[in-house]
Amino acid sequence: MRFLYAPAAILALAGFAIVALPPVAAAQISDVPQQRIDGLSTDYREAGEFLSGNMPVNAPVVTFSPEVPFFVMRRQVTRGEYGACVSAGACRALDTAGEPDLPATGISFEDANTYAAWLSRRTGEVWRLPSDREWRLFAGTRAVDDAFQEGSPDNPAERWLSRYDEEARRREPEEARAQPVGTFGENEHGLLDLSGNVWEWTSTCYARSRIDPATGQIARHDNCGVRIAEGAHRAYLTSFIRDPKSGACSVGRPPTNLGMRLVREEKGFLSGVRSFFGL
Repeated sequence: MRFLYAPAAILALAGFAIVALPPVAAAQISDVPQQRIDGLSTDYREAGEFLSGNMPVNAPVVTFSPEVPFFVMRRQVTRGEYGACVSAGACRALDTAGEPDLPATGISFEDANTYAAWLSRRTGEVWRLPSDREWRLFAGTRAVDDAFQEGSPDNPAERWLSRYDEEARRREPEEARAQPVGTFGENEHGLLDLSGNVWEWTSTCYARSRIDPATGQIARHDNCGVRIAEGAHRAYLTSFIRDPKSGACSVGRPPTNLGMRLVREEKGFLSGVRSFFGL
C-alpha cells in the first residue's frame, strides 16, 4: 500500500506547523476506461439565450483551453454501474429495467450528481459532471454548433423556429432505446458514443444574457434550476427531469434519453494536501 507523505513533508520544509496525523492511503482509480484530456483547446459558443436590446442573437464564441488536465470516461456510465450505487442505498432506482451493460438512461441531473458523489467516496477520487465547455472540448468534431439564422428583428419568435428547424434537419431517425456501448463509434479523442441517442448532463446552468448594443457589455442571469445536456444538439432541461419527452426541454426538440459521462480531476500537489488533511 502506498501513502501520501509528500505534501506533509513539503509543508514542513516551508515552515508550516504540521499536526501528526495517520497516513492516508493513496486512492484507487475506478476501473472505468478513461482518457486524459490535456493540451486541447476549442472555439466555444457560449450556452444560453443572448439578447441584443430585445433582439435574440447568436451567442459569442470564445476560445476555451482548460488550465488543468483532467480525465473523462471513454463511455457513458452503464446501468450495472449505476445499479451498484442503488444497491448501496445511495442512488434512486431507475424507472425502467434493462441489461446491465447498456448505458444508464432515465437519469436526472440530480441523479447524476448523487452518483458522482457516491463514486468519489468509493474510489477516493474526485468525480463530477463536466461543464458544458469541457464536454464540447472533448466531444471535438461530435459537438454540434447551435448557431441559428437570427431572422427579423420584428419577429423574435423566428429564432426558436429557426433552431427547431435546424435541429430537425440534422437529426436522423433513431432507435429510441439506448444502444450497446460503441454503437455510435469513437471520436478523434478516443471517446465512444458522443452525440448518439443518449444525451449527457453537464454542470452548466442555463443563462440569459443581455448585450448592451452601445457598449457591448453583457449582463448575465443564471437559472440553475435548468441545466445543459449535450448530445446531437444542446438541450436545456429542468434538473429533476428523467424523461425528456415529458415536456422539460425549454428550446427545440427534446433529447431521446438522458444519461451521464463523468470526468475525474487529476491529482496534483493541492489535491494531495486536501487528501492528507481530509478536506
